[in-house]
Amino acid sequence: MTNVKLAPDQLDRAQGVLLGAAIGDALGTGYEFGTAKFEGRAEMIGGGLGNFSPGEWSDDTSQTFAVAQAAAKYHDLRTPEALDAVAAGIGRWFSDDPPDVGNITRSVLIEAGPQPSAARLKGVARYFYVRHDRSAGNGSLMRTAPVALAHLRDPHALVQAAMAVSDLTHGDQLAAEACAIWCLGIRTTVLLGGFEQLENLVGYLPDEASQIRWAGYLRDAESNPPKSFSPNGWVVSALQAALSAIRHTPIPPWKPSDHFQDSLNTAISIGDDTDTVASIAGAMLGARWGARALPAEWRAMVHGWPNATGEDLVNLATQIVTG
Repeated sequence: MTNVKLAPDQLDRAQGVLLGAAIGDALGTGYEFGTAKFEGRAEMIGGGLGNFSPGEWSDDTSQTFAVAQAAAKYHDLRTPEALDAVAAGIGRWFSDDPPDVGNITRSVLIEAGPQPSAARLKGVARYFYVRHDRSAGNGSLMRTAPVALAHLRDPHALVQAAMAVSDLTHGDQLAAEACAIWCLGIRTTVLLGGFEQLENLVGYLPDEASQIRWAGYLRDAESNPPKSFSPNGWVVSALQAALSAIRHTPIPPWKPSDHFQDSLNTAISIGDDTDTVASIAGAMLGARWGARALPAEWRAMVHGWPNATGEDLVNLATQIVTG
């Protein structure tokens, strides 16, 4: 369980995680795969592959919401009950016939059938992985942020939970490792209030080969410009794109929290899977700047499955971290 006594600024940053992810998602949907021309500044224009309304989030945040609901109820996302709750939530979302679903996630959910258990989803995801070369998509990374909030106390438990939640739809170890790394970074940012060098956190990964591999990926993201990471449907390039956008966007000295929207703008300017890259980046940016610093107009606009709002995400985050 979390049960971490948070200072007010830490709680604000925790609340910013899910809200920031949703804002990034809703900003990016209109530009996904070139559906609208990006002309220098991202706006919540709606449209995109799912013909979303302005401010409506996509499958990224809908699945995040399902994970967050399970985290708020069970707190430890490693347990069979919590993982079954995540599986059930994702199954409910999919049964509502969402307009935009990632290819790997769609394939796994169709094969798993209605009302899947965690064990059923994981088994199908593993079956898909061993039969397909391209199975390390970004579809589990985009929903992973609630794991960081559920396991603020224990980074080792966080890694286990992130990997378990990823495994429900993505059998590739790279996807699980990406979720663990990003959640570790979000956790540290919530607790300490600054961006951690993610390379410093690879030691929490379960084996030396993974640690070496990810240290290299993260160095590439730190040193190369954001547009180097397109296309970004691969989980590694999606994480690199989000990290590079954050690192290569200057923090304005006159209003540091403007870094939130400036970085999302950078993330969307990369192109390709814009909603997912911006959602991944938004979770980390929300962890840094906090919910109170996020633009009020965007905070009021975001909404989506299951008939929820940005304030619902803030409330869920509060429930998760306060137990």
